[in-house]
Amino acid sequence: MEKPELENIAKTLHEARLNASPITQLSKQNITLTRAEAYGVQEAGIILREQSGETRIGLKMGLTSEGKRRQMNLDSPLYGELTDKMKIDSIARLDISGSIHSKIEPEIAFMTGFDLEGDVTREQVLAATQAVCACLEILDSRYEQFKYFSMEDVIADNSSSSYFVTGPWTEDFKGTDLRKLNMKMYVNGELVHEAQSNEISGDPVVSVIELCKLLKERNRKLPAGSIVLAGAATAAVALQKGMIVKLQVDSLPELQVGVAP
Repeated sequence: MEKPELENIAKTLHEARLNASPITQLSKQNITLTRAEAYGVQEAGIILREQSGETRIGLKMGLTSEGKRRQMNLDSPLYGELTDKMKIDSIARLDISGSIHSKIEPEIAFMTGFDLEGDVTREQVLAATQAVCACLEILDSRYEQFKYFSMEDVIADNSSSSYFVTGPWTEDFKGTDLRKLNMKMYVNGELVHEAQSNEISGDPVVSVIELCKLLKERNRKLPAGSIVLAGAATAAVALQKGMIVKLQVDSLPELQVGVAP
């Protein structure tokens, strides 16, 4: 598919997000994309956001847990871009009135201190990591249903990225085994999901390794200063107005976000 066609698809998805007006899944419109073309649509969509004044600040991994892949009926990890407008302060109230069908999920986030590129090792990722934190990602598909879509549908839609909330960053984490952290997500004071951090790619650090491999396929690197959301440890929960969501992760400060009534 030619670049102008990919840009037109990106514009359609961009407008669907801005207007909170979902479209039919691309695959159901007989629009066939290769995975590379889907990432081309994603990148064109981020350029549209940059033209609106947004700045890239990181990336997110998706479909890193077996539970999430089962929930979405998809088969492998993918990535999406993060911008400054997606970052929500944990003390702020999240307004979902302009969303289509937003959901929230518990994650662990990394902050990189220097560039990572290509086939990196676990040791290299840890050495490059400046800090880690507990994180809540808010997803919102721009399609009519938050299911029944292809990998290419999801990637083109920036992997359902919407917002994210990071807890306080922890720089002194070298003695913490990031594979063995208990994660508990509460909604309105009730425990709704509990999992070990090894549900994220078997090891959240592996998510960063996989991200670098995916970026290599696009002739890209993971820049220093990037926020990386490693992916969800559990299936997502649908957000509702007035909801309060709290995440507790062993060895990391907890965080909470409220949804505006």
